[in-house]
Amino acid sequence: MPIKLHDLKPAPGSKRARRRVGRGIGGKGGKTAGRGSKGQGARGSVKPNFEGGQTPIARRTPKAKGFKNPFRVEYAVINLDALEAYEANTTVDPDTLRARGLVAKRGLVKVLGRGEITKSLTVRAHAFSEAARQAIETAGGHAEVLPAPWGDRRPPARGNALTNR
Repeated sequence: MPIKLHDLKPAPGSKRARRRVGRGIGGKGGKTAGRGSKGQGARGSVKPNFEGGQTPIARRTPKAKGFKNPFRVEYAVINLDALEAYEANTTVDPDTLRARGLVAKRGLVKVLGRGEITKSLTVRAHAFSEAARQAIETAGGHAEVLPAPWGDRRPPARGNALTNR
């Protein structure tokens, strides 16, 4: 026989009735109703947000200090004039840039558009400014975007510059 909605009930002993206190001295929870005798806790005078006399959290937290985004993506930048040092028809990627000491040892690489480029280069980086992409392609080269090391998700909190690509 199938079970029906009106047949459902909690397991025996899993639900207990709420204790009703303050109903006379005849049973448990009479007289002081579990609040002890006298004092702040026995009276209705303590505010729900009272923290026992310590400085409240609303006064401990710093005010108007701004916001630092933990998911900010930071790049090691390189400009077009630095790419001019490479031979024509070569591939420039973060590893070759690091080998020459042109970008930081770790982190993502972004190419910016300061300066001019006259050689045809294949530039591989994690990001390009629009001016840099345009200048590379008008010089006869290619701008290839490398995928972020964390994939299509958001970057890790605090320090995507520490990733090793």
